Amino acid sequence: MVDAVVFDLDGVIVDSEPVWEEVRRAYVAEHGGTWQADTQRRLMGMSTGEWSRYLSAELGVGRSPEQVATEVVEEMTRRYAARVPVIDDAPAVVRRLAARWPLGLASSSPTRLIAAALAATDLTDQFRATLSTEETEQGKPAPDVYLAVARRLGVDPARCVAVEDSSNGVRSAAAAGMAVVAIPHGAYPLDDDAAELAAVVLGSVDELTTETVDRLG
Repeated sequence: MVDAVVFDLDGVIVDSEPVWEEVRRAYVAEHGGTWQADTQRRLMGMSTGEWSRYLSAELGVGRSPEQVATEVVEEMTRRYAARVPVIDDAPAVVRRLAARWPLGLASSSPTRLIAAALAATDLTDQFRATLSTEETEQGKPAPDVYLAVARRLGVDPARCVAVEDSSNGVRSAAAAGMAVVAIPHGAYPLDDDAAELAAVVLGSVDELTTETVDRLG
């Protein structure tokens, strides 16, 4: 039996991973760093503190982690103010599942961007518990954020279904003991080990039905 469904935000409800990549790539280039071949894959799921330290220390950006975080998030906020890139059908899917189960949101985005995205999609009231990895000890692939959201919902993680797009997100939710529905982004396919951890892999969010979730209970 499924007691709750916990969504990721980036790549599931908003198509923000390409925006994050564009903003951080430009930032690294502008501040003398070097973007690596595996950088985007590594960044997906990191908390704000983790990716800002990574850009500062590993990619050679000549700014402190605190400066990196502030400046990158400011640019993302500016982008969101102009347009939040909502994934087609995602708001309707969220509302459909919210009519059946309590929903949580476990996101690597900063809290201010989560709020902006949910407001833009009119989904704020659909989620009973919303949490950024800014507020957990470790970001994804650690299970911290999923475990914390389950606690806030008052449910056993083993009776939750998670909806994720990235390899680190799938690893995080699976490590928390949740059954994972993976909806990988076309530009960022799942690593083999993450695909094996997913209970179901869908081609798009509109394939996520109440029947799909029920089968995982």
